[in-house]
Amino acid sequence: MRNVVIEDPRLKPILAKTENGERLSFEDGLALFRTHDLLALGYMANRVRERLHGNVTYFNVNRHINPTDVCVASCRLCAFGKKPKDPRAYTMSLEQVWEAAGQGWSEAVTEFHIVGGLHPDLTLDWYCEMLRGLKERYPQVHLKALTMVEVAFLAKRSKLTVRQTLERLKAAGLDSLPGGGAEIFHERVRRIICDHKIDGDQWLETARAAHELGLKSNCTMLYGHIETAHDRVNHLLRLRALQDETGGFVAFIPLAFHPENTALRHIPTTTGFDDLKNIAAARLLLDNIPHIKAYWVMMTPRIAQIAQRFGADDMDGTVVEERIYHDAGATTTQSLRRAELLRLIREAGREPVERDTLYRPVQRAGATFTVLV
Repeated sequence: MRNVVIEDPRLKPILAKTENGERLSFEDGLALFRTHDLLALGYMANRVRERLHGNVTYFNVNRHINPTDVCVASCRLCAFGKKPKDPRAYTMSLEQVWEAAGQGWSEAVTEFHIVGGLHPDLTLDWYCEMLRGLKERYPQVHLKALTMVEVAFLAKRSKLTVRQTLERLKAAGLDSLPGGGAEIFHERVRRIICDHKIDGDQWLETARAAHELGLKSNCTMLYGHIETAHDRVNHLLRLRALQDETGGFVAFIPLAFHPENTALRHIPTTTGFDDLKNIAAARLLLDNIPHIKAYWVMMTPRIAQIAQRFGADDMDGTVVEERIYHDAGATTTQSLRRAELLRLIREAGREPVERDTLYRPVQRAGATFTVLV
């Protein structure tokens, strides 16, 4: 992609801006999403990516834990959540969560990624005990847990402010938050796909409160359903504006919508073209968020490899037993071993660097690891 010819004239002034380190505008964002000149888009995003991260691609050794799929919301985009009386629903006990965290994996994980449904009976005290129990059993592991949606739900049920709720979770062992539940911030879209969740403003306010308490988080955007280019750009620029205020977002993850087994199953799945466009546009627009993640679970390992030349600098991690997107029809494996991630990254022509959740390099010796601060 070193000698790409830019065929779309709308991209030429954007290239000049990115080369000069200038911030892109809303209209620039629309041009990025409306262009069909994917190679030129990837060329620009790759230049920014290599300016920031050189030839490095990050990954981590993590494990996903979904304590329950019981959810009082009825989001049309979701195939994971189930009603409390659904015979297929499950809820782990605290002991089962603690056991699942260390089960069936020989490599030392550096992160537990914990998200689930909005359970009507699991209290803030239950989640605090879950976190404390994990910290006692796995003190070296970073706890990245609870989306902004889950935090706001627990706050409402506990009759506490979001900040008070986060303070209690942090005291119990919460280290950072994942970026899920953001979906698309625009009210029109949210009303259709996830009207039972907090709105976009509340998601951003919850993230702001977390950042003000010193908790880092990721952020996301769900694309490939009923959103428009305007909706995508609006979403990204609102994330960028909050990052200007707090600096609390560590990574952005574009999430491709999987329609199978949802109420929106009539919508076609995203293409590799659109997946790469979202990675590249995010890298160009989100000039203040350090990392762009190509989540291999959703876009397949092959597309995630290509994305390392389209603006992404991270492939996520080993994951282990991801349920949410597989319930929605994801056909990827539910885990990758560390050696497989190393191979994928090297085959993409990048230099793999194992990281912890906050992107500090990890030095590994067998099943133990040291974080290089």
